[in-house]
Amino acid sequence: MNEQSVLEMRGIYKSFPGVKALQNVDFTLREGEIHALMGENGAGKSTLIKVLTGVYTKDEGDIFLKGIENAVAIHSPQDAQKVGISTVYQEITLCPNLTVAENMFIGRGTGIMQDWKKMNKDADKILMSLGIPAVSTQQLASCSLAVQQMVAIARAVDMECKVLILDEPTSSLDEQEVQKLFGLMRDLKKKGVGIIFVTHFLDQVYEVCDRITVLRDGQLVGEYEIKDLPRVKLVAKMLGKEMDDMSDIKSDAKTYEAKDKSEVVFEAKDLVSDAGIRPFDFHIEKGEVNGFTGLLGSGRSECVRAIFGADRVLGGEVKKNGKPIKINKPIDAMKNGIAYLPEDRKVDGIIGDLSVRENIILALQVMKGFFKPFTKAQAYAFAEEYIKALNIKTASADTPIKSLSGGNQQKVILARWLLTHPDYLILDEPTRGIDVGTKVDIQKLVLKLASEGMSVTFISSETDEMLRTCSRLIVMRDRKVVGELKGDELTQGKIMSTIAGGENG
Repeated sequence: MNEQSVLEMRGIYKSFPGVKALQNVDFTLREGEIHALMGENGAGKSTLIKVLTGVYTKDEGDIFLKGIENAVAIHSPQDAQKVGISTVYQEITLCPNLTVAENMFIGRGTGIMQDWKKMNKDADKILMSLGIPAVSTQQLASCSLAVQQMVAIARAVDMECKVLILDEPTSSLDEQEVQKLFGLMRDLKKKGVGIIFVTHFLDQVYEVCDRITVLRDGQLVGEYEIKDLPRVKLVAKMLGKEMDDMSDIKSDAKTYEAKDKSEVVFEAKDLVSDAGIRPFDFHIEKGEVNGFTGLLGSGRSECVRAIFGADRVLGGEVKKNGKPIKINKPIDAMKNGIAYLPEDRKVDGIIGDLSVRENIILALQVMKGFFKPFTKAQAYAFAEEYIKALNIKTASADTPIKSLSGGNQQKVILARWLLTHPDYLILDEPTRGIDVGTKVDIQKLVLKLASEGMSVTFISSETDEMLRTCSRLIVMRDRKVVGELKGDELTQGKIMSTIAGGENG
């Protein structure tokens, strides 16, 4: 084992029925470095992490750790912790009803014999040493998401970890919170901790990482110093081809903008829900792609949830093709040709224990009624059609959706709604947490659907993605609409000035 290395994985293989998830993969982590693990969804990143942390048992290969002479056997997360490997997942797995100190030491005390004063004092010492803005006695639920992530990291680091795995830790954080987390990561790096950073944000990789390992289709593409791998080359290595020029997408959008769009499909006046947004007006034309943009918490999602009836509507008028309609709940919207892909696919989208096939037919079955089930042949035909159309990577239509990668889960939810043949499709953060290639696929699909006459509202935290796909943007601030941009106004600068300056920005 190399003297600088804290972890070496050699010749790792892992297969599942019908899928070779990892084939002869090597991975090296140095002491005191931040190392990005990159690849498309389905590339093998999660499987490699799960092998390392004992969630999965490898088929072949060896894992070596600094300070341990022979290859280590890791059969469970507890085994991983014992040898100094800790993981902080995207979904925070702490207890919000307990204090910060209790979360840091949970499972390590002696119940009623616990010395609470010492535990709080030790927790405060760790929090202070890592620069975490929290105190031991406060309830975890009162902390921001970023601080909760940091507490999870503090807990991991305090358990004498040599290797810290951060799996999509920034996906729910705003920019300031990300910077706080990066500060903590850099401090840990100085202390000699090796950090494996899994993320889909390319900017973050180049801001905080030292090296990058790229996986594709379960195989190692290569390991690179950050300075030797420009972004364009990284994307090309992740995709296995030179990335489609983004101007292709933009040219599609221009073709679409040139069409005559005079038919208003859906409109709302003074719409307001119990989610706290101010009354707003909205309309979308046939074949149009528009979007809501604004900072985190500006009300983007609340607006589309009101349109779909996902939140309780308190007032306003709604029309479909010029005729008044009532949308009090999602089934009303569905019956009026409106489909909605929600922001949080894990909470509001997928049903993990059901198969890909069952998840795809769900919305159409709800509209038809559960007392009129589809035949097995019909269900398989629907599923196979969309698995093929959206290039969903799954062993079969019967595979549980929870075993698919995030990007493929998102495609399944998209298939569910496309199967209902909606007139109006709402996509809230459809590309969050998925790889670059799938993002491009979804953007191109949106423009294709619009060119065929479907109306689409597209919401993304990435403004460049909005600018590529939308021909009109509704700008939000503090839960109210503060402007509308189209044509030459569709620039990053104009969006920011509108958010900052309101109607007159």
